[in-house]
Amino acid sequence: MPEARPGPTVGQIVLGLRLRDLRERAGCTFADAAAVLSVNTTTVRRMEKAEVGLRPLYVKALLERYGVAPDEIDSFLTLVDEANRPGWWHRYRDVLPDWFGLYVSLEGEASLIRAYEPHCVPGLLQTQDYARVLLRTGFPGASEEELGRRVALRMARQDLLTRPGAPLLWAVVEEHVLRRRVGSPAVMRDQIDRLLEAATLPNVTLQIMPFNAGPHPGMFGPFQLFRFDIPELPDIVYAESLTGAVYLEDRADTSAYREVLDRMSAQAAPVQDTGALLGEIRKELDHHEP
Repeated sequence: MPEARPGPTVGQIVLGLRLRDLRERAGCTFADAAAVLSVNTTTVRRMEKAEVGLRPLYVKALLERYGVAPDEIDSFLTLVDEANRPGWWHRYRDVLPDWFGLYVSLEGEASLIRAYEPHCVPGLLQTQDYARVLLRTGFPGASEEELGRRVALRMARQDLLTRPGAPLLWAVVEEHVLRRRVGSPAVMRDQIDRLLEAATLPNVTLQIMPFNAGPHPGMFGPFQLFRFDIPELPDIVYAESLTGAVYLEDRADTSAYREVLDRMSAQAAPVQDTGALLGEIRKELDHHEP
């Protein structure tokens, strides 16, 4: 039986969906597929949901049962091999929660990332010093070495914003996030400067939800919505809690979150005002001691 592992890659999710599609087109039930592998139906279901790794021998047997041509089977197995390779973040597995590995994979494959952040600057836009203060607060018992690795992971994730084919990032951030002191005034000044710089990137849209905007539909907590250029992959919403996270892909769920994002974006300050608002906050910080 395939062994469980910390979290799937986007490639494994896509291949699982393709296996499901091929099984259904072949008119096979879960029981039919399970009989080919001499396993129970739960194993097949978990393979299609990418809840377990994809064993090439299992995949080959299923594809043959589904009537896939030999050359197409070879191509599929090549994709399995690629999908099973650990992502770059695997080297940070000692400080990466099991439930967050999938997030990093989704983030790296998304063509659009929409986010609402009511507590802190989005991770993709944080400075190193700002991130260090947050992570020290979140992991008070961490050693300096562990803290350094957590910061390094967060900084490494940011590379995707300037790579070729970078995703679009559209974030709505509460005004109080930018006024809440995280570290020294110098740390906050550098963070605001980072946001001013990021707001000029062609693939980054940053909106600020001002104090006077009043209540809005996203006030229940932070979340991100990922969209992909991969036909098989639906929109996926990520919502984090203190001890874990949930990933939602049901169309009704993701549509609800997308509608909330649209309504918040209409209620937040216009994009063209972002620079001015950040500039005002930056001037206020200049009056504080270093």
